[in-house]
Amino acid sequence: MKNIPPLTTLKCFEAAARLGSVTLAARELHITHSAVSQQVRGLEDSMGIALFVREARGLRLTETGRLYALEVRTALQALSSATHQVQGRPDDDELVITTLASFAQHWLVPRLADFQQRYPQYRVHLHTSLELQDLRQGLADIGIRMGQGHWPELTQKKLFSDELVVVAAPHFAAGNLPSTPEHILRGPLLHSTDAPWSDWCALAGVNPQQLPAPSLTANDSNIILAAAVLGHGIALERRSLVAGLLQRGELLQLSPLCPPYPYPYWLVWQPREVLSQKQLRFIDWIQEQVGTQRGRSNPPHDQNA
Repeated sequence: MKNIPPLTTLKCFEAAARLGSVTLAARELHITHSAVSQQVRGLEDSMGIALFVREARGLRLTETGRLYALEVRTALQALSSATHQVQGRPDDDELVITTLASFAQHWLVPRLADFQQRYPQYRVHLHTSLELQDLRQGLADIGIRMGQGHWPELTQKKLFSDELVVVAAPHFAAGNLPSTPEHILRGPLLHSTDAPWSDWCALAGVNPQQLPAPSLTANDSNIILAAAVLGHGIALERRSLVAGLLQRGELLQLSPLCPPYPYPYWLVWQPREVLSQKQLRFIDWIQEQVGTQRGRSNPPHDQNA
């Protein structure tokens, strides 16, 4: 690899090629105009190839320069990504968990104090997103996902299944809460995109075509639950998310009909021969929490770890 130019030289060349200007490249890199110019000239001299055509309005890449700039840009991006991954990997005393914001807020966070009390040596970092995070990069220690499983190149263990519950605030409709399917469907209905009302209608023996248009639809259950607590409508949401709100009286269950939710929760992690101590401790702890939950009233439906 002796013929690889210095990194500073390559960065100056890539910036000048992308921006078409030594002045703009110098401004972006926070160095002088002459420094960028010298680096680019030195690169051309060492390679014996003209990479730019100097024009009055700036620089224009030669065809060779254009192809080289594309390769250099790709290489620099790869170096940046590799550096970010190394810097982003959890320390031994940091437990990084990736999951949905709704699950973190309503199920995991209320229980985390117990884990931190048992293992105060770990700093817990929650990374929440609606998007699936690629655990193969090693940026998180463990993930909690919702779905059918079968994620490629990940070790996975079923945590529990869930069910859907019809809920509303105690003050909804001035306290005149509906109780029959027909009255419930008069709404207004709050619709989470991953909790279809059609499943509840099938269990209630109601034609799904009778469903009115929802007054609010959101792809994040936190939005739907916030609207329900404010009394803006009737929500159909996962038991795992509403259990605490029901216990505190912020929401009330309107119907005993609770269809199974089609997407269980799973623990997922990067395959490796030996799990770290922090991973093993968290896996044991969360399975214990699920087991404790089974003995309480209104547990999630069909919990099979």
